[in-house]
Amino acid sequence: MKSAVETLNPTRVRLTVEVPFEELKDSLDAAYKKINQQVTVKGFRKGKIPARVIDQRFGRGAVLEEAVNDALPKFYTDAVNEAELSVLGQPEVDITELKDGETLNFTAEVDIRPSIEIPDFSGIEVEVDAVEVTDEDVDKAVEELRERFASTAPVERAAEDGDVVTIDLQAKVDGEVLEDGVADGVSYTIGSGELLEGIDDAVKGVEAGGEATFTSELKGGSAAGKEAEVTVKVTQVAKRELPELDDEFAQLASEFDTIEELRADSRKRLENMKQYDQATQAQERVLEKLLELVEVPVPEKLLEDEINTRKHNLEHHQLGQMGLDLAKYLEIQGKSEEEFDAETKEAAVKGIKTQFVLDELVKQEKLNVNQEELTEHLMRRAASSGMSPDQFAQAVVEGGQVPLLVGEVARGKALAVVVEKATVKDTNGEIIDLDDEEDETESAATESAEAEATEASTEEKTEG
Repeated sequence: MKSAVETLNPTRVRLTVEVPFEELKDSLDAAYKKINQQVTVKGFRKGKIPARVIDQRFGRGAVLEEAVNDALPKFYTDAVNEAELSVLGQPEVDITELKDGETLNFTAEVDIRPSIEIPDFSGIEVEVDAVEVTDEDVDKAVEELRERFASTAPVERAAEDGDVVTIDLQAKVDGEVLEDGVADGVSYTIGSGELLEGIDDAVKGVEAGGEATFTSELKGGSAAGKEAEVTVKVTQVAKRELPELDDEFAQLASEFDTIEELRADSRKRLENMKQYDQATQAQERVLEKLLELVEVPVPEKLLEDEINTRKHNLEHHQLGQMGLDLAKYLEIQGKSEEEFDAETKEAAVKGIKTQFVLDELVKQEKLNVNQEELTEHLMRRAASSGMSPDQFAQAVVEGGQVPLLVGEVARGKALAVVVEKATVKDTNGEIIDLDDEEDETESAATESAEAEATEASTEEKTEG
């Protein structure tokens, strides 16, 4: 077999392959054997039909077609490996010549990973938010904890803001009660905004046993997006009672004995959260600066596939779970379809560039992923997916996704290398040493790299 490579553009090549006919022998034998098992010829046992009879009865062309279809993937892969190409996606193959007993010639056009040169990135400088926890931040955190331990007590008066009401709901569209528009015994905190728009004004001032009617646009269900007439009946009004902020509350709500110890712990937790946010912010801003330094051509077909994947995931997964379609989502966001398409394309381009650049850095820095790092990443991904680590690991292995996870961790390590060499200052002008929070930094780097990289990884969809 002989092959040659023609570069069509920085992300696409054409392979020209010439195969001597004798190299098709194994595939021809396999083709005759396969046809033997599929056909019946009078006077011959199944599987024992001579090749000349198959040629006479079914045509030599059918055998050649079967043999070529069997052989092409191998010859294409051999040509790719010989040229040391990093291909993306499936090739467009064209058989240019097939002469029985002489030769098989074909071309294959395919996208490839572009050659990327990573410049010196040690001069990157970024600014991040300072880690500052105020007394007000601590007060808010303790108050949120206090809210979780609130109790309720029924009252004999009209409902007010902050009360918890028990209500029955009935929604009508065009005068007809919806099958999925009836709900009884719903507990609702007035002012929480967790139910229908307009319900707060409707129930305020209503006592137990009273009812009110209002109109609201339904957010989900069979009549999502339609105006409905909603009748709400209040069956109970209860006042929320918050516990006193004292040592007794600290012992109830935490492992601490005093309210001061609880507040100190809340402050420490907030500082840790802000440090993690700071590390994440550093990763994202360093990554943006890095991408500005590197020229990365993007394969058109890969970009098209990535845009379609992002749209599909949004429409059929995220929006579907919320009972919305794309048109309604765009209306809520106040965006036109053109603006949405432009944003999706921009995000897809950035994702592809991120993956290409960080993968190149992985090679350049000779970064490896050990079992402990992979396990830690798997645990994080399992937690975010809502699956147990064992379930997630099984799904990853069965789906052949282990290389994807390895790639995510490796890209995170590559980004961490860049961040380590960058200058990171906070808004107070202080230089931030992210090495002090090494665990948080590596975790944040992996998540930043993963978030910015493609939603459907190029390895997953394409490489082979």
